[in-house]
Amino acid sequence: MESLGKKLLITGKGRCNITSSLPIEEFIQNVPGNGMFLYSSFNNFTNQDIIELLKKEGLHVKEERGRRVFPTTDNAKDVLNALIKLLKKANVQIKTNAKVEKILVQDGKVTGLQANINGQKQTINADKIILATGGKSYPTTGSTGDGYEMAKKLGHTITEIKPSLIPIVANENSAIEKINLESYKNSKELCKSLQGLSLKNVKIQFEDIEKNKVIHDDFGEMLFTHFGISGPTILSSSAHIIRYKNINELLKQGKIILKIDLKPALSNEKLDLRILRDFEKEKNKLFRNSLDELLPQKLIDPVIHLSGINPSKKVNEISKKERMQLLKILKEFCITISGFRPVQEAIITAGGINIKEINPKTMESKLINNLYFAGEIIDVDAYTGGFNLQIAYSTGYTAGMHVGDLEE
Repeated sequence: MESLGKKLLITGKGRCNITSSLPIEEFIQNVPGNGMFLYSSFNNFTNQDIIELLKKEGLHVKEERGRRVFPTTDNAKDVLNALIKLLKKANVQIKTNAKVEKILVQDGKVTGLQANINGQKQTINADKIILATGGKSYPTTGSTGDGYEMAKKLGHTITEIKPSLIPIVANENSAIEKINLESYKNSKELCKSLQGLSLKNVKIQFEDIEKNKVIHDDFGEMLFTHFGISGPTILSSSAHIIRYKNINELLKQGKIILKIDLKPALSNEKLDLRILRDFEKEKNKLFRNSLDELLPQKLIDPVIHLSGINPSKKVNEISKKERMQLLKILKEFCITISGFRPVQEAIITAGGINIKEINPKTMESKLINNLYFAGEIIDVDAYTGGFNLQIAYSTGYTAGMHVGDLEE
């Protein structure tokens, strides 16, 4: 890469969600992928440690919804500049346009590396090496998966690489029931018709309809896209769904559905009363013109047609049975899902170097002496909210502490 921190600059939509302000002991429960492995690292370098370190470089932070920590400037570039200042203070030699091609090992111990630097092959001697090359998501920022191959050649096991914190694709093979409008043949086309619509304060629930089992539920914000669904709750949910048994086969068979409760604050009884009040107010209108106060404009047509109620029917002619159909759609707006976007579009990568082959107290390889690992290359991954960056800081600090013989 020709410059530092390309991936950092796109985190938090360009604002950099530095970390979470949750107590450090609660971090592990926000790491569905091998959280306990990080116990020592999280305690070696905490969220307060990174905040204090940045503050010393003049960067101040603020806390937002969900206890997410951002720079007060709302600019990831300021976080990057503070970290670069720290590198310079420590006299770290930075080489850009330098691609490491091979880690050199002799008698089970690191001796150096081979690299292509500005088009020239060079061998660099090294007593110790930290491999921190990231995952496979966003390859244009440098995360190309090269580190996995280097570790594999040294005998390390790479667990299955999957996308995590990834948008979800709606199914285009499963027909939508109760549909009387040609434009919605399947879930994908339904989502496409809602593209750009963001829903806040909804409850989502992913279900395995074969086993009638809830895989995961959440509450918050989601977004419809041309391919399916995204947004904070969907991204976090993806970390659970990818771990569900036989998920790929179930997705192919159209057995995984998302149920969206559009009105989670209201029970069925209270929602029915709300609909009745609205219907009383709009009793002389056509059904299609009666839902403006209940739903966002973009949702009205899909909800009407999924309900099976004639849009040209007068509100005062709608039966109780039809009203119950409408209520069901509002409480269970269903999307069948077929998979995930490509790993290159994932916020992070699940899978990586098997944690059984890494010493959790030092981040040193159990197979090769003086080889250490840090960050996303390890088989650990967390939810959104600053946890993945904290994994990078904490494992990086732990590895660095032992590489520099600075054990506390």
